Amino acid sequence: MNNTEYYERLGVSKSASQDEIKKAYRKLSKQYHPDINKEASAEEKYKEIQEAYETLGDPQTRAAYDQYGSAGANGGGFGGGAGGFSGFGGAGGFGGFDDIFSSFFGGGGAQSNPTAPRQGDDLQYRINLTFEEAIFGVEKEISYNREQACHTCHGDGAKPGTKVETCHKCGGHGQVQVARDTPLGRVMTTATCDVCHGTGKEIKEKCPTCHGTGHERQVHKIKVTVPAGVETGQQMRMNGGGDAGKNDGPYGDLYVIFNVAASKQFERDGSEIFYEMPLEFVQAALGDEVEIPTVHGAVKLKIPAGTQTGQNFRLRGKGAPKLRGTGNGDQHVIVNIVTPKKLNEAQKDALKAFAKASGQTVSSQKPEGFFDKLKKEFK
Repeated sequence: MNNTEYYERLGVSKSASQDEIKKAYRKLSKQYHPDINKEASAEEKYKEIQEAYETLGDPQTRAAYDQYGSAGANGGGFGGGAGGFSGFGGAGGFGGFDDIFSSFFGGGGAQSNPTAPRQGDDLQYRINLTFEEAIFGVEKEISYNREQACHTCHGDGAKPGTKVETCHKCGGHGQVQVARDTPLGRVMTTATCDVCHGTGKEIKEKCPTCHGTGHERQVHKIKVTVPAGVETGQQMRMNGGGDAGKNDGPYGDLYVIFNVAASKQFERDGSEIFYEMPLEFVQAALGDEVEIPTVHGAVKLKIPAGTQTGQNFRLRGKGAPKLRGTGNGDQHVIVNIVTPKKLNEAQKDALKAFAKASGQTVSSQKPEGFFDKLKKEFK
């Protein structure tokens, strides 16, 4: 590796100022952060950017890199003298060994950089729908509370008229080197800066609205276009509908979960709709044409003679829209033949005549006895 590659990773010249290096790093780390950029190569690119900035972001390690390359920046540069090694002191701590100790004693790597942009939290919202709204789709406006950029300071946390400064203790890194005594001796570890709490920023005069957080709880309104054919438990994601991110990270997402009310007439299974149709005995025996309700309006259905209870008639395309695919499902009409609970004398006589014509005998058709005749006389 030559001593210009780290500059190339950040897209700056070798003569760039520390502010220019920091600005380039912030832009690229936000662009390639794995929580934001989902491309397969983003994580590797992010690590390369972090590695470059860890060296060039500090004037001492940058100077060592400019003179000796990556070996000098990591504490392996050659000093003047009879072949002696230098680089075990200074800004690099214990060089490569420091990374090993850090992993055991609280040190953070590129992935735990506290100043990196982070996406905001995701939120959930439940929408109640009528049976018909779920079938045909509907547009609804919803409102809910979420963390948003403060309307007073526009998200930077500073009182209007003042500005955010780079943390004087960590120099904007969000982390500081701390000496710790261990059984192995004194080692340098990385810890979150206690002044800026990992943000890399220092706010002298905080915003009176958000008290320096940059966020405030606000009521957020959004229009949700519910697609036709949704069912209970299904959800849709509204990009950017969640809480505000940290360190200029993007908003989280809102997950809208649907709850569909039951219908008094229909049952539903996906795109298929079921309707139970009561049918009189005479209609089932002789056949008839009846009117059937559907979610798309009433239709005529011919009932053939001899229809039995439980028989299923299919109405093509009269079901719910298919969420995956085109067109509608079908409506199933399930026949339920109704037996009358009360019959007048004419109806009884007609059924007895039907039974006799069919060669059937039922217990209620036994010969009329003395008491039966007596009852008739009294009537």
